[in-house]
Amino acid sequence: MDVIARIAEELGVRKIQVQAAVALLDEGATVPFIARYRKEATDGLDDTQLRNLELRLVYLRELNERRDSILASIREQGKLSPELEQAILEADSKTLLEDLYLPFKPKRRTKAQIAREAGLEPLADSLLTHPELHPQTEALAFVDADKGVPDAAAALEGGRQILMERFAEDAKLLAGLREKIWQEGILASSRVEGKENEGAKFRDYFDFAEPLAKIPSHRALALFRGRNEDLLNIHLRVGKDEDAAHATCETLIAQTFGVQDRGRPADRWLLDAVHFSWKVKILTRIDLDLKQRLREAAETEAIRVFALNLKDLLLAAPAGPKATMGLDPGIRTGVKVAVVDATGKLLDTATVYPHQPRNQWDQSIAILAHFIQLHGVQLVSIGNGTASRETDQLVADLMKRHPELGFTKIMVSEAGASVYSASELAAREFPDLDVSLRGAVSIARRLQDPLAELVKIDPKSIGVGQYQHDVNQSQLARSLDAVVEDCVNAVGLDVNTASVSLLKYISGLSQTIASNIVEYRNQNGPFKNRGQLMKVSRLGEKTFEQAAGFLRVMNGDNPLDASAVHPEAYPVVEKIIVATGKNIRDLVGNSGFLRGVNAENFVDERFGLPTVTDILKELEKPGRDPRPEFKSVKFMEGVEKITDLKPGMMLDGVVTNVANFGAFVDIGVHQDGLVHISHLSDKFVKDPREVVKAGDMVKVKVLEVDVQRQRIALSMKKDAEPSRESASPPAVQPGGNAGGGKRRETPTPKPQGAMADAWAKALKK
Repeated sequence: MDVIARIAEELGVRKIQVQAAVALLDEGATVPFIARYRKEATDGLDDTQLRNLELRLVYLRELNERRDSILASIREQGKLSPELEQAILEADSKTLLEDLYLPFKPKRRTKAQIAREAGLEPLADSLLTHPELHPQTEALAFVDADKGVPDAAAALEGGRQILMERFAEDAKLLAGLREKIWQEGILASSRVEGKENEGAKFRDYFDFAEPLAKIPSHRALALFRGRNEDLLNIHLRVGKDEDAAHATCETLIAQTFGVQDRGRPADRWLLDAVHFSWKVKILTRIDLDLKQRLREAAETEAIRVFALNLKDLLLAAPAGPKATMGLDPGIRTGVKVAVVDATGKLLDTATVYPHQPRNQWDQSIAILAHFIQLHGVQLVSIGNGTASRETDQLVADLMKRHPELGFTKIMVSEAGASVYSASELAAREFPDLDVSLRGAVSIARRLQDPLAELVKIDPKSIGVGQYQHDVNQSQLARSLDAVVEDCVNAVGLDVNTASVSLLKYISGLSQTIASNIVEYRNQNGPFKNRGQLMKVSRLGEKTFEQAAGFLRVMNGDNPLDASAVHPEAYPVVEKIIVATGKNIRDLVGNSGFLRGVNAENFVDERFGLPTVTDILKELEKPGRDPRPEFKSVKFMEGVEKITDLKPGMMLDGVVTNVANFGAFVDIGVHQDGLVHISHLSDKFVKDPREVVKAGDMVKVKVLEVDVQRQRIALSMKKDAEPSRESASPPAVQPGGNAGGGKRRETPTPKPQGAMADAWAKALKK
């Protein structure tokens, strides 16, 4: 298979673009580097196209390796015909390739193999080719007790086993039947007997059926989880009318091998071979294949959703380098306090006890006010977990009592903070700090720069995925690592302040080289220019080429070192300087002048128009941050618990997670509400991400509140009508965390309209 041509066709780009990208990848170039600094080579392939290209390249190369292995195996057996070789060479999927290999794949001694060893294959061939022959009469000639064939019945059974295996190993037939059942089949589930109470959270699936090809990923993964926990039975129906569907499949097998019911002596025997081949071999294989196909498709979609949400979260607006106080709320254990300076350096810590049972409200305010005044705190970051609204009230009271302090309070997601607190990285960073206080540091820092802090946490602990523990973990890890790499490189890093946790994601850098950069910085002081990077241990020319453009040296020797202009392209800037008569400091930030510069005048054999255009844009706003401007949401006063909510209320909230069926919104009551996809807009919405993304601030209307089940239904429609009745209490839907943060089980209802259906799809830990 021509891998390059295949990828070009799939991506809808030219073959020469794919060739260039593959060559760069094979040389060790990263996707961020190629997307940003090799636009001429790939003719502008973006990072999304390059990621898809990279994935397909791996798959198709693995396919070709397997193809070569299969050809070698069959050739060694002396059974490789020209027709079979051509079919194998044209196979475009691993499934088809394995279907073709199936008859030749070394396997344990099957009943068919034993029958062949007993010399019964000629009997099977004879009756298949000449059904006018009488089976009993023909079988007598093959009776041989020494070969394990004591009578005619045993001979006929052996012959049937041979045909059953032959029918079940026809690649074209298998592919056709598999696709037919995928399109027409129905997946049904029922409860496991005796598990009614234990499996209550799966009760929506106790009597469930849905067309196989239309089951959304979250429901498919719920079904498989129920089966894995031995709470659900899953059954594949081959069609709406099962008897008719089975008959149709057997007819297709019979037609493929010329078997007909014409009243001839061997017809009944041959039809029995078809029937048992379908029931015993083919259906069993297809059942496993299609359930696996459904699971893989569901996992792929779940991973895609996770990756999109993670990207939105990592690229959330940073509050910036300001002294910040982080508060990790708690009731009995107290509110943990940590103050960091503008660079994130820890300055002070404490624990206050404003809530029950100590109720040290005034003392807590005094301590917080002292810290804010002492360290010039500009921002107070409050974690959104248990006691967050009570702690928010504490800070609000502090603001009223001490207006002269002039700080701003913001509530942030604390998802993953506890994971970071107990991590090896946190222990190295704060070896003498209590675990409980490390979380407060993380909460403070993630307000200053979400990306810098969240990269320290395993993405799976951030809580923006669906059924994240049920999907392929290596595939999930690869996808999420790619997202983090793309985000870090899109923003770029100040090489003099970035942590090892961030630096290791920069194009071309490893954990070791990232550590070496920090060590060099600690020993020799701040980098003054990018050229100094070459002095870092193990950072050679190739690594420098990959990484330099994404590393910034602020206030260094060369203003260009603070920009995304790659050092290899500095000669282009020098040409612009000579041509315009302006020095570099006059050019940087001079938008009016730069927009009048004709990029085409500086194109040469090495640097094309895309690169020169990028350079001019970068000179306008050097080191520009692609993240949005920071804004904060203010929750409604007096609405702090789910019991405070009433249908019809209009509230401000922040999107914590986006799934295929809608968006989860934090409205400040410790339980995210769900805006079903049908309530995201007055217009039809196909994909929720067309309207919202994680981190967005939105205005929502409360439609339904179920206090018992901790369920809140919201709407973003202008004229949404709230429900006059509380929704009926549903079963708890199993799944991964779809709302993020410290959340409870998310319920699913009886089918009572769009909002009820939305909750049937909600996925929580």
